[in-house]
Amino acid sequence: MENANSPELTATSAARYLGLSVDELTDKGAIHTAREISQQPDLWLKIWELVRSRREELGSFLEEAYKNKDLDIILTGAGTSAYIGKVLFGPYQRNTAKKTRAIATTDLLSHPGLYFDQETPVLLVSFARSGNSPESVAAVDIANAFAKKTYHLIITCNESGKLAVQADKQNAYVFLLPKEADDQSLAMTSSFTAMLLTGLLISGIKQIDALGDQVKKLAEYGANIIRQYTDKIRQVAQLDFKRAVFLGSGPLQGTAKESYLKLQELTDGQVICSYESFLGFRHGPKAVINASTLMVYLFSNNEYAHQYETDLVKAVNQGEKGLHSIGIYESNPDDLGLGLNIISSSRPGEKIQEDFLSICFVLPAQILGFFKSLQLGLQPDSPSAKGAITRVVTGVNIYQWLPQ
Repeated sequence: MENANSPELTATSAARYLGLSVDELTDKGAIHTAREISQQPDLWLKIWELVRSRREELGSFLEEAYKNKDLDIILTGAGTSAYIGKVLFGPYQRNTAKKTRAIATTDLLSHPGLYFDQETPVLLVSFARSGNSPESVAAVDIANAFAKKTYHLIITCNESGKLAVQADKQNAYVFLLPKEADDQSLAMTSSFTAMLLTGLLISGIKQIDALGDQVKKLAEYGANIIRQYTDKIRQVAQLDFKRAVFLGSGPLQGTAKESYLKLQELTDGQVICSYESFLGFRHGPKAVINASTLMVYLFSNNEYAHQYETDLVKAVNQGEKGLHSIGIYESNPDDLGLGLNIISSSRPGEKIQEDFLSICFVLPAQILGFFKSLQLGLQPDSPSAKGAITRVVTGVNIYQWLPQ
C-alpha cells in the first residue's frame, strides 16, 4: 500500500525532517525526534501490513482467551504507554464485547487487589516501547499470581526487552513492531502511534482487510498535517506561552493526555500542561486559563459530541481565552475565531472512524513540543537537562505483595 502524499518521511536526497537539514538537526541534538515524528505516516502503512500478515496466529491466540465468557481485558503500560489504553478501552470493549479497562502498570503495582481476583480470567494487553520498565515486568507477574487465569498480549517495540524475552509462550503472544518504531529519543512519538494503531487493529482483527482503507486515509491525514502545518506550528512555538491545555472527547481525551505530556516532556517542564474532556473542563479546570495559556482543541468528527465541544469553545471565548488557540479538525472547521485551524483531510466532508483520529491528532503536539524545545534552547532528543526523566525509568523497587 503506497502513500503518494508522504512528505520527507525517510532519508532522501534532500535529507530534511520537519524543514531542517540532517546536519542542523544533528548539531541541535534533535535528529532522532525529527525523524521519528516525520516517519509516522509511512510506519502506519507498514504496521497495517504486519498485523494483516499475523491475523491467523493473532486470531487463534485471542479466540482462546475470548472463550472465557467472564474474561476481563486490561490495557496497561507506564507513562505514554498507559495513555494508549485510555484511547483504546472503548474500541476494545465495542469490538470484543468483553469488559475492558485501562489501568496503568503504576496502579496495578501499588494496589493489585483492586484490579485482580481469583474468580476472573484476565487478558492483560501490555504496551511498552522498551519492555524494560520495572512496573511493566512486575505487572505481568502480579497478574499471573492474582487472576484466575491470565493471557498476555504484549505489544512492544524492543525484541530484547524483558517483556518480550521473558514471556511465557504458553499463555502469551508477543507482537513485535518494526525496528523503526523503537524511538531513540527520550519522548515517545512514533512508538506511541505505532503501538496505538497496532492495538486498534488487533481489537478489530476479524475486519483487518476492511480496515486497510481507514489506515490509508490515516496516513494521508498524518502526511497532510506534517506537510501543510509544520511551519505554522513552528510559528506558534515562538510565542511566549507558559501553560498549555489540551481538550478532547471520547478516544481523543486519551490523545489530549498524551499531547500534554509530550509538550511538557520536550520543554523539560518549562511549559506546564494539562488536559481534560471538553465537558469536564467547565467543572473547575477552566480556571487554569490566563494570558500566557495556549489552548489546543482536538475536535471529534462525531456530530453529537461536537455540539458540546463547540459550546465549550464559545464559552471560553466569552472570558479569558488565553494567549493563542489551535483547533485540530478532520475537515470543515467551525468559525470559532481560533488562532490556527489544523485540518487533517484534504477533501472537505471526508470522514474516517473516530478512533483513527486519535492517532494522527497527536502529531501537532509532537511538532509543537519539538519546536518549543528548540526555542527554549533544549535538545529535543534529550530535553531533560538535569536528568529528571529518562528514556527508561530506573530506581523503582519491586516489593512482594502480602494480603492485607
